[in-house]
Amino acid sequence: MTGFQLSPDGKHMIAIESAGDSRNILVWKLADLAAKPTVIGANNMQIRSASFIKNDLLQVVFTQPYDLRGDDFIKTFITKLLFTDLEGKKWIEPMASAEIARSGGAKIQEALSNPSVLSRMPADPDNIVLESDSRGDTRDVFRYNVRTGAATRLMRLGEFDSNVWVNAAGVPWAKARAGTDGRGAFIAIDFRAANGDWEEHFRSYVKDRDVVDVIAPGGKPNTAIIQSNVGQEFSSIYEYDIAAKKTNSKLFEHKFFDAIGVRSLAVDDSPGVDGFDGYTYEGLYGLDVHWENPEIDSLILGVAQAVGIKQTNQKLMSVSGSSQAEVRTFDGVSVRLVQRIPGETPTYLFRVTGLTYPTEHYLLHKQKLQLLAKEYPAIDRAALGTARFVYYPARDGLNIPAFLTIPNEKLCGPGPYSAVVHPHGGPWARDTMNFDSSGWVPLMVTQCRVVLQPQYRGSAGWGRTLWFAGDREWGQKMQDDKDDGARWLVSEKLADPRRTAMFGFSYGGYAAFTAAVRPNDLYKCAIAGAGVSDIERIWSKFYTNPFFKERQESTVRGLSPLQQADKIKIPIMVYHGDRDQTVPLIQSDLFVDRAKSSGKPVEYHVLKDYAHGPAWTRQTMTQQLTIISDYLKSGCGGGL
Repeated sequence: MTGFQLSPDGKHMIAIESAGDSRNILVWKLADLAAKPTVIGANNMQIRSASFIKNDLLQVVFTQPYDLRGDDFIKTFITKLLFTDLEGKKWIEPMASAEIARSGGAKIQEALSNPSVLSRMPADPDNIVLESDSRGDTRDVFRYNVRTGAATRLMRLGEFDSNVWVNAAGVPWAKARAGTDGRGAFIAIDFRAANGDWEEHFRSYVKDRDVVDVIAPGGKPNTAIIQSNVGQEFSSIYEYDIAAKKTNSKLFEHKFFDAIGVRSLAVDDSPGVDGFDGYTYEGLYGLDVHWENPEIDSLILGVAQAVGIKQTNQKLMSVSGSSQAEVRTFDGVSVRLVQRIPGETPTYLFRVTGLTYPTEHYLLHKQKLQLLAKEYPAIDRAALGTARFVYYPARDGLNIPAFLTIPNEKLCGPGPYSAVVHPHGGPWARDTMNFDSSGWVPLMVTQCRVVLQPQYRGSAGWGRTLWFAGDREWGQKMQDDKDDGARWLVSEKLADPRRTAMFGFSYGGYAAFTAAVRPNDLYKCAIAGAGVSDIERIWSKFYTNPFFKERQESTVRGLSPLQQADKIKIPIMVYHGDRDQTVPLIQSDLFVDRAKSSGKPVEYHVLKDYAHGPAWTRQTMTQQLTIISDYLKSGCGGGL
């Protein structure tokens, strides 16, 4: 089970239960958790997520395969948002059109349409705020009555308006707007003035990669909480005076990670009398929290001790090496306070996870801690080894962050081990130390392989220095970082240099293609999942938009593996989903066709009904993990 959540009034709890290829919503009464829960299922569509939109109503996101039969035949997936009661008896499709789609184009548009919830309006038992279909010609903001289906337009969005922020009362008060001027493409932040007009307050040019974003209304009247990285290595959280158009003070910063938001434990997720309860930052586990109240830290520490999680010291350092610090943290595990329901005795939800700690969910109710569920109850944690966050030196002196998972020596014997360098996708993305639900890292480490996840230059979330260092370095310095990671594993006596491979997905697949064509004798084989092989083709298809073009296209320069595919130096296995619309299947088709003339072994698998992840069925998930496992055991030049 996953996705545990408490209703705002604390009377009910829900979770998503995996049941073969189906996923069910389970609903309990908190006063009687021993009783069997209500089960809400689906026949044709698959439940992806569920949450409370009111105390007695859920918002549920579904997905299913869908074939677009327009000018081109495209195999993809669609998602749908529906509302239902706590028994799953009545279903509502919000903002559904009453008109019958007659043309093929109209039917496609109707199938793809999907509103999004901007505000739950927690103080209002009947109304929420929705943004109508973002794919439509007009994107409007509505107050929507979840009881009657009546919708009242609150504002029309302009052609270039993007994000809209709505307060707890359901009033739009800020928005982001795209535009171009003599300096290039920009994103502006507009606030609504007292007279109802929109006024521009910030303008950030996409080529500079400056980010100014609205987070929430401030704790004081006519203020906002904003995030900004302008002129800084990392983004910080500020209080902004809207009337004076002035940034008042820096509320929070982290010396080694981007500060990205706020946490409030109030039911309506708005600041209390004393402001916010904490600030979020993009730490080792993705969304980490700095709590302002030390009592919350003590509560979390108590839960960790009850579960048996130890503390340790973690070294943090800048990519350039100019600063470093040692912090106290849990040993390879995150203990996250997910939700608190106030009361005489508050009720809490906790989530515990780590690269070698399959996710678990706990309830602290009436001062009793209870294990609710394990997401992967059949996995033996001992087989997952140990994980830690490390830095290793790049050849030009940068410190490259990385996540290192080492096999259990009692089960696998002492190292050096066979090894896999496992770069993430993106490349403007990053890994975390949360449990890898794709199964890739657990699969490889339980088969006694050491796994290194390098946060190579070009990765986002580690500061401007590392982010900008990847510009125009595809397959060059970005690839050097991965290769330096492989050499570091050998120098640390963790990896056998004769038994090292590279495996990646998406941009990581590009890196695996690149590893196959670069003559460095580091890797015995490579595995490319949904990889980009022709960087010119991929960017010409997806980044004709002026904002993408100015922000990213000029950074994507370097080696295009397709040009050298007929000269690959090592065996390679390639796999790709037939419903992938992020990286089209042709990217792998072209590479494989050309690589077959290299004289090196080439293995290719096209997975049915697989997009750019996650897997639609358990069969697809099993197939993906099986071909990876089999290839590493025997196909990788005789086995890794």
